Amino acid sequence: MSLSRPMSLTASRTDSPLRRRADPRPRRVIAAVLMVTAVAGILTLTLGDYPVDVPGVWQALIGAHEDRLARYFVREIRLPRVIGAVLVGAALGASGAIFQSLSRNPLGSPDLIGFTTGAATGALVEILLGTGSPTAVAGAAVLGGVASAVLIYLLAARRGVSGFRLVLVGVGIAAVLQSVNALLVVRADLAQAQSAAQWLAGSFNDIRWPGLVVLIPVLAVLLPWAIASRRSLDVLALGDELAGALGVAVGRSRLLLIVVGVLLVAVATAAVGPIAFVALGAPQVARRLTGASGPGVGAAAAVGGLLVLVCDVLAQRLFAPTQLAVGSVTGALGGAFLVWLLVVTWRGRRP
Repeated sequence: MSLSRPMSLTASRTDSPLRRRADPRPRRVIAAVLMVTAVAGILTLTLGDYPVDVPGVWQALIGAHEDRLARYFVREIRLPRVIGAVLVGAALGASGAIFQSLSRNPLGSPDLIGFTTGAATGALVEILLGTGSPTAVAGAAVLGGVASAVLIYLLAARRGVSGFRLVLVGVGIAAVLQSVNALLVVRADLAQAQSAAQWLAGSFNDIRWPGLVVLIPVLAVLLPWAIASRRSLDVLALGDELAGALGVAVGRSRLLLIVVGVLLVAVATAAVGPIAFVALGAPQVARRLTGASGPGVGAAAAVGGLLVLVCDVLAQRLFAPTQLAVGSVTGALGGAFLVWLLVVTWRGRRP
């Protein structure tokens, strides 16, 4: 499959941004996914070695439960994990939708074009060579993601940044950064290597309210901003010449969208480590659910939140009491999804 194949994001005259804006199906899909996510979140709060039924969960949430342990497990252990999973999944889904739209390619995901890997590199450098504190690791992950994005953007920029060059350069940089990450882990001592490997697996096992202090306000700004960028993505999908003729500053709009997308994936990675394939799969699932010609940011965010929440439940309960890293579950499911996506795309190219 050629990486230059468009993702059917180019809007036709019968599928203009205005026509899609009037289509109620995406809103209905988003509402349905959010309802399923809410139900799944409530049921998740009942699961664990200390079981609590649904009425007990409600009583624990409002502080009316007589059992102090039930209140503790629901409010201090399970609730931040559920919120963290939904927020991280939403950030990854929205970021994936932005980059797949900009590159017009279903493989234009932060997982594959180096941004997630760059964030992991920054965190590894801090874990292995710095203090290793959670705040420092989070900051280093954000810096690593931004630095890799700047490098990829500069290398891909030549009379504008085309989707093909962005994906191609990103895949190359991601391969280099993967090698750097492996070298850093191999050269570290045993304790540091174990800590780094645990972080690289991507896990919500240690997430608590302090870990959400930065994540919640940052995503409260970035996610609405990303969702509001739908019009810019729709116009850019028409092509640079037509977008420019419509009065859009193509270079500035694309750069701003890249910044938002990189910050989303960097903050999500900084919170829990790299979680594979969510940014790749969520926009594609959302596109098929909504029937849209391209991956909508809002739908992709909703699907990403549900996907990570469900995968985290599987990671917790599949081999209970042993808990897996959610990244291992998304990686297994995402690998199968990538094979399916490649097969479908290849078949679509056959005459």
